[in-house]
Amino acid sequence: MRKLLTLFLWLSWTAASTAQTAPALAPAQAQALVARALATEALSARDASHPMRYRLRRSSPRVTSTKEIVETRDGDVARLVQISDQPLSPVDAQKEEARLDALLGDPGRQRHRKQSEEAETGIVLKLLRMLPQAFTYEYEGAGQGPSGAVRKFRFRPNPGFSPPDMETQALTALSGELWIDAAEERVTRLEGHLQQDTDYGWGILGKLDKGGWIVLEQARVGAGQWRIVRFQMKMDLRILFKTKSFDTVQKMSQYAPVPAKLDYRQAIQMLRGGAEGQ
Repeated sequence: MRKLLTLFLWLSWTAASTAQTAPALAPAQAQALVARALATEALSARDASHPMRYRLRRSSPRVTSTKEIVETRDGDVARLVQISDQPLSPVDAQKEEARLDALLGDPGRQRHRKQSEEAETGIVLKLLRMLPQAFTYEYEGAGQGPSGAVRKFRFRPNPGFSPPDMETQALTALSGELWIDAAEERVTRLEGHLQQDTDYGWGILGKLDKGGWIVLEQARVGAGQWRIVRFQMKMDLRILFKTKSFDTVQKMSQYAPVPAKLDYRQAIQMLRGGAEGQ
C-alpha cells in the first residue's frame, strides 16, 4: 500500500479560487505547459540538496498523531511528539526515547528506511514521467491560489495509454483537476477521483472502489523551496473478501532548512533538543 499512497500523492489537490479572464491555451500548449511543470517536479523529487525539518500531523477516524521530521543524507528521521494533539504521556515518551536509542544503536534500521525512501522516490519519478502520456489536459482558465496566480487544467485518462506495470494501472480510471503556479510553473494543487472500480495491480493486489478520491496541496515554504503542505485521501481497497479503508489527512507545516550534510544521529540529537510537544 505504500506504493499506492506514493502513486496518488502526486495526483491530487483541492481549494477554491476566483476565476479570472486569461487567454485560452490550445490543447498542444496546455499539454506542453503541464509537461514542463511535471518535469520540474521530477527534478525537485531527485534533489536532496535542500533538506528540511518540519512537523507532520496525521489524522484518521481512529487516531491523530504529530511528528517532528528531519531530512538527512541518511534518510528521514522522525520523533513522535503528540497524540490526539496532546503531549506524550510519560509512558509513551519513554517508549519513544527507547525507539530512538535503538535506532542510534543499529544503523541498519536507518539504512533500511533510506532504501525504502529511495524505492518510493523511484516510483514517483516513473509516474511523473508517465503523467503527460497517461492523461489528456484541458485548460480551464486562470485563478488566484494561496501562492499567487495559477492556471487550472482538467485531466482525463488518455484512451491511448497502456499502463506498463502494476503501479500505473489505476491511472486509467482517474480524473480530476490540476493547478499550476503561473510564475514558477510548479504544481500547487491536484485533485483526483476514481470514476469506476479499478483493478490495482491487474487485480492481483485487489480492487479500488469507484468514488475514492485524493487531494494534494503544495506551496512555497521558504528558501526557494516548494513542499507538500496537505495530503488527504479517502479510498477503499477490496482484497479478496475484505475491504481496507484509507481515510487520512496529513498536514505538513513549520518547514525550516537544516544543514545539507546532517546525518541521522545528528538529526536525533536535534529532535531531542526541540521536540517539546508544542
